[in-house]
Amino acid sequence: MLEVKNIEKHFGSTDVLKNISFDLEEGQTLAIIGSSGSGKTTLLRCLNFLEIPNGGTIAVNDEILFDASQIKSKKDKDLRDKRLHFGMVFQSFNLFPQYTALENVTLAEKMLAKDLPDFKQNKKEIYNKIEEHGKELLARMGLADRVNHYPHQLSGGQQQRVAIARALALKPDILCFDEPTSALDPELTGEVLKVIKSLAEEKTTMVIVTHEMAFARDVADTVIFMDGGVIVEQGDAKQVIENPQEERTRQFLSRFSQN
Repeated sequence: MLEVKNIEKHFGSTDVLKNISFDLEEGQTLAIIGSSGSGKTTLLRCLNFLEIPNGGTIAVNDEILFDASQIKSKKDKDLRDKRLHFGMVFQSFNLFPQYTALENVTLAEKMLAKDLPDFKQNKKEIYNKIEEHGKELLARMGLADRVNHYPHQLSGGQQQRVAIARALALKPDILCFDEPTSALDPELTGEVLKVIKSLAEEKTTMVIVTHEMAFARDVADTVIFMDGGVIVEQGDAKQVIENPQEERTRQFLSRFSQN
């Protein structure tokens, strides 16, 4: 489903990503691990076109979404359409405080609905369907009784689950998570990881930047370990985390086993 080839990204003279390549099959979960500053988040932002790579290609379902060798691809005004292939869940929730949980989930879908040819004639019916879809997603997140709550009325774990529902609302091909539990207290981390695990069991295609090593081992199909902007090691999740082949990977993982 996802094919990333030779992605490069630099900020000024600093090379943040160097020759990053990997594939992801439909229904698989990929975990990206590594120390802070290794390039994990930048890679995720490049996949979502929140950052534009300086080199390489990105393809989804055999469609080339980005090719750095073509100037046009860097200046396209259709980034919104390209981003629709990806749903993004940030570590800091990024919910709109003035909107309820349901409004946060349905906002993007309602905005896109305005481009439908029958929108003016069927606005009420279209909006009703979108709201029903939003309620279904919140129910999947265990938040059926929180649809009309505002972010400040929700716990951090509940806010992150709203953010996951929002990312799912536009039915993306690939769901991306950037350290989804790093802003949560330990007691709230479990509820979010449980939701992500259930999505993996439903064969949702996902890319997850995480520092939860046990979660990555047990839930992901494959793991990529990054260091210094390069992929040091990648392979089967259990193999990489339990029996890493590269010294840098072993040193990184040993720090977690000591905690």
